[in-house]
Amino acid sequence: MVCSLMAEQPAAPSAQPVALRGDYSRAASDYTVDQEWDAYLPEDHEVWRTLYARQIQLLEHYAAPEFIAGAKTLNASPDAIPRIDATNEVLGRLTGWSIVVVPGLIPEQHFFAHLAAKRFPVTRWIRRRDELDYLAEPDIFHDFFGHVPLLTNPIFAKFMQAYGEAGPKAIAAGSLHMLARLYWYMVEFGLIKTKRGLRVYGSGILSSKSETVYSLEDPHPHRIAFDLERVMLTNYLIDDFQQTYFVIDDFEQLFHAGYDTDFAPIYKQYRDVPGIAPSAVLPTDRLIFDSSSGGVADRG
Repeated sequence: MVCSLMAEQPAAPSAQPVALRGDYSRAASDYTVDQEWDAYLPEDHEVWRTLYARQIQLLEHYAAPEFIAGAKTLNASPDAIPRIDATNEVLGRLTGWSIVVVPGLIPEQHFFAHLAAKRFPVTRWIRRRDELDYLAEPDIFHDFFGHVPLLTNPIFAKFMQAYGEAGPKAIAAGSLHMLARLYWYMVEFGLIKTKRGLRVYGSGILSSKSETVYSLEDPHPHRIAFDLERVMLTNYLIDDFQQTYFVIDDFEQLFHAGYDTDFAPIYKQYRDVPGIAPSAVLPTDRLIFDSSSGGVADRG
């Protein structure tokens, strides 16, 4: 891996200052690094085993069918941190995507460039045992277990590529915060309707034991039918469970909303408008209720 002084450590997008732990000194100019799988310590693999064991048992009851299918296809070992080269062989055959290893959080323009080129950045390091339930920045468990399974789904993979292509336009329009809300609510914390009721596909939920259960079973958060502008205008919480989850009908709805929409008028109209509070319910919202029988009901 050729290193470059162009790869400077970015700032973490958090309410309080966070010192990013990744080693950026050895990153290439596109922020990629070698995985160096043999350098992981036994305790690193033990943390992976602990996280994997407790999350995999939740998938059948809480995860979207497409996510479950993707996780089975990847066939990641429950006993050790995945080897990225082996995963790339599977992804390449299915959707043409690959994983690139990065030190941690990377600047937005590089993140968008990787997605547009069908490369998903995955953090190299894994959390400590005392961080099993909360991290201020994503690690390899969040990135791999939470994100990569859906990259085996052609429709969702296309959405991710389109999202990457949209990044530079949002930056040029001074509206990156609006595009970031779409990623937060639809990639990290999205819910989906299924024949068995609401299910989770968002990586931020599925990599968290407590929020996986909370997102579907707790009566307090609002579950609102997906509307592109509503999502792009809604602020979010970075240090607590979400107060609102948005629900898509299927991945085709998400893809077409993102791919077929000209974001420029939305940016122009709402760029300087204050965001909607995470806890707000608007008169135009369609609230989604998941009955005990597995059916899903809307109420406008």
